[in-house]
Amino acid sequence: MKRRNTGKGHYYVDANGDRIPGVTTILGDGLPKKALINWAANATAEYAIDHWDELGDMKASERLKKMQGGRYGITDKAKKRGTEVHGYAERLIQGEKVEGVPDLLRGHVEAYARFLDQFDVQPVVVEASVVNYTVGYAGTLDMIADILDPRTREHVRILADIKTNEKGIYGETALQLAAYRYAEFLSEGDGGEERPMIEVSHCAAIHVTSDSAELIPVTAERQQFLDFRYAREIRRFDAESRDLVGAPMDPPRETTIASIEWKAAK
Repeated sequence: MKRRNTGKGHYYVDANGDRIPGVTTILGDGLPKKALINWAANATAEYAIDHWDELGDMKASERLKKMQGGRYGITDKAKKRGTEVHGYAERLIQGEKVEGVPDLLRGHVEAYARFLDQFDVQPVVVEASVVNYTVGYAGTLDMIADILDPRTREHVRILADIKTNEKGIYGETALQLAAYRYAEFLSEGDGGEERPMIEVSHCAAIHVTSDSAELIPVTAERQQFLDFRYAREIRRFDAESRDLVGAPMDPPRETTIASIEWKAAK
C-alpha cells in the first residue's frame, strides 16, 4: 500500500495501483454528522448577513453561487489550522525545535508542548500509514506512544489522534481509532516497508485548543471496529444503490387504446 499526496489531500493505492478507501472518507460518507446539516444552513445565513451589501450588487446567479460557497471559507480555515497544528505537533514529539510559529497558533503549540512534558510522551510511531486488506481500508494515524498513566504513574502504550476542532471530540472518533487499531499492517514514510500493526493498550484523542491540550480516553475495541465496518457497508450501499433500480420495462402486449372511440366534448 502506498499513500499518494495531492494538493488538496491524499489517497491510498494497493500494489496494483487500485485505490483503497480511507478511514475518514468511509466515516464521512457512511456516518455523516447530523449537526452539519443545520450548521451549513446557519453558516450560509451568517455569510449572507456579513456580506449583504456586496451580495446586493451582484446578479442573481452570481449571488447564489457566492452564497453557496460561503460556508466553505469557514471549513477551509479550520482545515488549514488543523493541518498546521498537526505539522508542529509531529515535529515537537520527535524532539525538533519549532520556530516562527504564527501568533494564531502559538497557544495551540505551547499547549501541546506542555502536554508532551506533563505526560512524558515517548513516541513509538509518528504519522504512519495503516492498511487492512481483508476488510478493505487504509488510513494515517497520528501516533503510537508510551505515556505516563496518571492513575498508575506507569507508562502505557496508546494510539492517539490529535483533534483541533472547537466543538470537542465526536463519538465517531471511536470508530476511527478502532479502524487504525485493528489494521493489519503499518508503514512509516512514503512507500515504507509494511510490518505488522503494533498492539496498544488504550486509545485516546488529544484535544488541542489555544488554551490547552487534553488527553481524552476513547473506547475503541472490537465492537467499535464492527461498527466501523457497518459504516463502510453503508457507504458501499450508498455508492451502489442506483444500480439496484432498473430501466422501465416494455409491456408484453400491444395497447388496445386505438380501438376506443372517443366522444367529442360538448
